[in-house]
Amino acid sequence: MVTIRDVAKESGFSSTTVSIVLNDAPLARYIPVVTKKRIERAAEKLGYRPNQFARSLRSKRSHTVGVMVFDMTDPYCTLVLRGIENTLYQASYLPILTDVHNERSRFERYLEMLLDRRIEGLIVLANWLFLDINLLADLEKSSIPTTLIGCELKGDSMSSVIVDNEVGGYAALEHLHSLGHRKIAFIRGPKTLADSSPRWRGIRKCTKERGLDIDNQLVVDLPDSRDPLSSFEAGQKLTEEFIKQKREFTALLAFDDMTAFGAIRALDKHGWRVPERCSVTGFDDVAASALCTPPLTTIRQPMEAMGAGAVGIVLEGINSVLEKREVAAQHRKVAPQLVVRDSTRKAG
Repeated sequence: MVTIRDVAKESGFSSTTVSIVLNDAPLARYIPVVTKKRIERAAEKLGYRPNQFARSLRSKRSHTVGVMVFDMTDPYCTLVLRGIENTLYQASYLPILTDVHNERSRFERYLEMLLDRRIEGLIVLANWLFLDINLLADLEKSSIPTTLIGCELKGDSMSSVIVDNEVGGYAALEHLHSLGHRKIAFIRGPKTLADSSPRWRGIRKCTKERGLDIDNQLVVDLPDSRDPLSSFEAGQKLTEEFIKQKREFTALLAFDDMTAFGAIRALDKHGWRVPERCSVTGFDDVAASALCTPPLTTIRQPMEAMGAGAVGIVLEGINSVLEKREVAAQHRKVAPQLVVRDSTRKAG
């Protein structure tokens, strides 16, 4: 590793002078331009790179932001992380990414390690997290600007960015209703997952406004699980149970895209063509939604924009700390979008 002393020896100037020039210290304005250029040429020749860690110790700035994901295998994460990374890059901040595997002990250890590395902000992607009071307390104790994505919080200590799940649930059912579907099966989300209740609330609101009756025998819940990919198997199993019980339905509204993929697999297995025999909708618009057969009608979460928005909130918090001013927590709710593809059609 090339040091200040190596550059000093190559340029013929003292280590102090070289340090002042290469670190662009206040005294650098008193050093002749010829001297500066000679030192800079020597540094370039030797391939000198400044020690960012040492600089951060002096300035008490690390220009790093911790990013905690609760399960990296969840397809939902990909675009959210792209939005986070792109925005941090443009702001010259380095992300430190951790995957806590939905384990509380791993979460606590990673949080401790991130704080030891003097991160200036924290973004938590709560994609499949069953939050509890103690975990939130751990975050609050960190005392650094923190934003949660995918989990709505009411308070003034941590900010949040979520999709409007109620609007999304409403839009999904309204679409099926507009196609003439009246016998609709529902696979709801796990009861302990934060997104489940507002999505169902949007569905119920639509049924009330459209005068649509829900057959309780066509309503089931995904089982609680910390594995986001388990919803594929559960969607397949629950749909097969509908079919074996000889339930009549012309459309199925799934909690998310993975559940919808499982439902389509089950329908195809039993000879129910999609969408000719049964229309299917999902929620999220993960990458595979446009690639599956048939391409899936779904509710798109603006995932990349959610990641970028979370970074914006955190950077505003970091600036407020540097400027020693108060800034209130922000709670943003972004609008979802209905994306109509080939898995839905008019009721036959």
